[in-house]
Amino acid sequence: MSSAGPSQAPRYVVPTSADATSVLRRLARGGWQTREGFALAEAAWDMAEARLVLFGRVPDAETAHLAVLAAARGTGIVAIADPAGELGRALVADLGRLGPVYADPDAEPEPDGDDVVGQLIPEQRALLERLANGETIAAAAAAEFLSLRTANRRIAQARELLGVRTTREAVLAYLRQRGQPG
Repeated sequence: MSSAGPSQAPRYVVPTSADATSVLRRLARGGWQTREGFALAEAAWDMAEARLVLFGRVPDAETAHLAVLAAARGTGIVAIADPAGELGRALVADLGRLGPVYADPDAEPEPDGDDVVGQLIPEQRALLERLANGETIAAAAAAEFLSLRTANRRIAQARELLGVRTTREAVLAYLRQRGQPG
């Protein structure tokens, strides 16, 4: 596994401790450090370089909030919660704003290179779609009910995931991988 930023850190919401153990063993073999609990005391905001995966049971909204904050700082997350329950659905939705979330303990956290578009979060796909149709980032952000700052951040994450430097290249890569000519 290569060094991963927040858009590529593994995020799992699994129903049982056994599922979590399975995921954690695989991630540890891939070079990730694991630590129980979701609170981060580290002074550095960006934790992506630490290749740290936090794990534990998520019994309440406060713990879910800590897990989402840790994921936003670049850590991987393996949360034990019922993905079909109210708290689990909310956790999956919140983590999903940062990137892909897996419920299947056998799912791989790294994109396989062939389906990078499938790794984009819905906001990123919507923005790239609007940019492909000729809208400006500001217009696309407004149409998607996002601030311009959030839209720029989502596009930057999409560029990183698609492996390109410019927004134009990101739109072209998005269209190419979707099977449409750029």
